[in-house]
Amino acid sequence: MSRITVFVARKIRTMEPSLPEATAVAVRDGSIVEVGTLETLRPWLEAHPHTIDRTFEKHVLMPGFIDPHLHPSMAAYLLQCEFITAMEWQLPDRTVAPVRTRDAFLARLKELHEANPDPREPLFTWGYHRDWHGEIWLQDLDAISRTRPLILVHRSFHETIVNDAALDYFELDRQKLRGAHQVDIDRGHFYEAGNRFVRAKLSAYLLSQQRRGPAMKRTAEVIHLGGHTTVGDMAFGIFDHEAEWAGSVAAFDNDETPFRVEFVPHVAFAGTGLRLEQLAALPERNRRRLRFGKHVKLFTDGAFFSQLMQLGGPGYIDGHDGEWLMAPEAFEKAARALWNDGYVIHVHCTGDLGVELALDVLEKLQWERPRINHRFTIEHFGISTSAQARRIADLGALVSANPYYVYELSDIYSRRGIGHERASQMVRLGSLSRNRVPFALHSDFTMAPARPLQNAWIALNRINAAGDVLCPQERVSLDEALRAITINAAYVMGLEHEIGSISSGKKADFTVLEADPFEVAPLELRDIPIWGTVFEGQPYPLGKR
Repeated sequence: MSRITVFVARKIRTMEPSLPEATAVAVRDGSIVEVGTLETLRPWLEAHPHTIDRTFEKHVLMPGFIDPHLHPSMAAYLLQCEFITAMEWQLPDRTVAPVRTRDAFLARLKELHEANPDPREPLFTWGYHRDWHGEIWLQDLDAISRTRPLILVHRSFHETIVNDAALDYFELDRQKLRGAHQVDIDRGHFYEAGNRFVRAKLSAYLLSQQRRGPAMKRTAEVIHLGGHTTVGDMAFGIFDHEAEWAGSVAAFDNDETPFRVEFVPHVAFAGTGLRLEQLAALPERNRRRLRFGKHVKLFTDGAFFSQLMQLGGPGYIDGHDGEWLMAPEAFEKAARALWNDGYVIHVHCTGDLGVELALDVLEKLQWERPRINHRFTIEHFGISTSAQARRIADLGALVSANPYYVYELSDIYSRRGIGHERASQMVRLGSLSRNRVPFALHSDFTMAPARPLQNAWIALNRINAAGDVLCPQERVSLDEALRAITINAAYVMGLEHEIGSISSGKKADFTVLEADPFEVAPLELRDIPIWGTVFEGQPYPLGKR
């Protein structure tokens, strides 16, 4: 039998109501033997060989942070792009300064183009957003270069804008694509379902075998930097499921990786994703760090960052319409097949009509074939109504929310999108709390930085990038915010029996902090330094991967 290691800490925040605080945790073979104090652990220590490890005696241990909705392959794709974004981004290798006007965006793009001596090498950028950068189309990119392929991946990832050189380089047939759904070939614009035409070409380049490995390793650095020990790949198969699997095995299936990945397949629609008949065989691939359960992902409406979410009245200020990612009848058909086969369904919903469609279908399915503890999960939860929060509770659904929308978008959307009332109430976590709906927080990286403490900070404070407090009635408590990145995130993933809190029998996954979240001021929560993590009993300090 293996030797017990006892980690002694200044404080252990277990996220277990029955034993919320401790100072020592005993670990053996990657699992927790018991948590408490050196005195309460004495029967174990007297009976078994053990080592007392005081590495963390001045630190605070929490359950390993969990992001249930992140995209490792998409991150590998986008981390190869030059970031030109309206917000500052802190990455493992650099800090990106914000760019917030059309002229500044085009000037930065031109600067990047001129810095590369090879006029034929594609230049990829990510972060373009019309609300800050104005309208930029194929003609504007051609004015910078007619020889270099220029590719603007929209901040939402759901849109791509390219120049003529990129159409030629990636062999995108103008005539065949003219009139295609959600494609404006004359402006070089591919969006929502139409984005698949260009994304397939770009991913073949950016996720080629020679480029994929280094990019996936950078993704691993980002995940570790946030203090994660578990992440969910919430759309496995969006590019090419075999290539994504091979890339994940090569990058993550080794002892240097301090986290596990739970894969949630993206089920086929509009020519992308996995077919229903492919799902059952996926768990046969499971490894220690890479696992499939019986969870799947579907979509209702369009991208929040593109203002293509489907909204009920009064709609958008400028009168434009949102988009469906799946036609409502196609969504219902797919959801019924998955529901009847026992899958846990996660649904991308960004606008209140997207939420309404998901709840209408859930109510039908419950009537047709009732299921207990189904954990049907609303993902993102951008715009909703207070009535929907109550209906989510009535139907027994869960929410995995992206609070970063509040930080980056509430100010500008109140002026240029949907008005102050709905913008201030986006991601209404307080309403979920009042209705006792379990909720998790996620980043959808790169839709938000992969920083769980920042997400908890936003949920706790609801302060946006402009420094305004948005709808304080939708704040949640510190305990709720921290549960949303630990035990509730585990619950959304169906893993609360093995991760999410520090309790005997669970995985020995810890995030090691330099300060106690319950002792710092609410405004200081996101600034707590992270020492590193412990994954299944093995310490992984930051910067050592």
